[in-house]
Amino acid sequence: MSKLYIVPTPIGNLEDMTFRAIRVLKEVDLILAEDTRTSGKLLKHFEIGTHMHSHHMHNEHKTTENLIARLKAGETIALISDAGTPAISDPGFLLTRACVENKIEVECLPGATAFVPALVNSGLPNDKFVFEGFLPDKKGRQTRFLALAEEIRTMILYVSPHKLVKTLSEFVQYFGEDRQVCVSRELSKLHEENVRGTAKEVLAHFEKTAPRGEIVVVVAGKTITKEPKKSKFSKDEEE
Repeated sequence: MSKLYIVPTPIGNLEDMTFRAIRVLKEVDLILAEDTRTSGKLLKHFEIGTHMHSHHMHNEHKTTENLIARLKAGETIALISDAGTPAISDPGFLLTRACVENKIEVECLPGATAFVPALVNSGLPNDKFVFEGFLPDKKGRQTRFLALAEEIRTMILYVSPHKLVKTLSEFVQYFGEDRQVCVSRELSKLHEENVRGTAKEVLAHFEKTAPRGEIVVVVAGKTITKEPKKSKFSKDEEE
C-alpha cells in the first residue's frame, strides 16, 4: 500500500537512530533526502541500500506533484532531512499536506529533534511553550521581537552561530537583561554545551567565546506581575 513515512534521523549522535527507522528506510521504495551526500553517509553506516532522490526547499514545489503520482501508483516513500524530524524548520510540510489532500496515508515515526532536549535541559518552565524556529532575518524581525516580548510561555528558537550574538543583544533590548536564557549547542555530540543565565550573562559569554555548531535557544516567557487586590471598603471604612 502507498504510504509516506516521515523518518527522523540523529541530530548528531548516530546511536539515536531507532531500529524502526532503519527497518522502514530499508523497506520503502524510495528515500527523499534533503542532501543526498549527507544522508548517503548515514545510509551507508546502517547498510541501507534504498535509492535516494533529492528533496529540499529549492525543489519541493516542483517535485511534489510527481511524488504524489508515484504514491498513488502504490509506492512507499520515506522522507528524511539532514538531521532531526523532517518538516520542523526543514522541508516536509508541502509533501505531507499534498498527501493528506489526496488521501494518501502519512505516518511520522517518533525520534530525534533538537528543540525537545534543549527545552527539557534548560531548566525553564516546559508545561507550556512556543516553538518559533528561525526568526526573520530583516523584514518583520523587529515586529516579531515586539510580539515575543509579551509572550508568557517559554520560547524556543533556532539560531545560526553567526547570528547568535546579535540575537542575544536583541534579547537584552526587547526582553530586558535579566530575562533567563539557555543556549544549547551541539546537542547529543561530543562537545555538547548548555549555557544558562540571564540574557546579559549569556551574551557576555558568547561575546568572549565564538559560538559554533547547531544552536537552540530557549528563553523564559514574560513574568506576569499580579496587582494587589483592591479592598471593597473605602479608606474611611477600613479605619
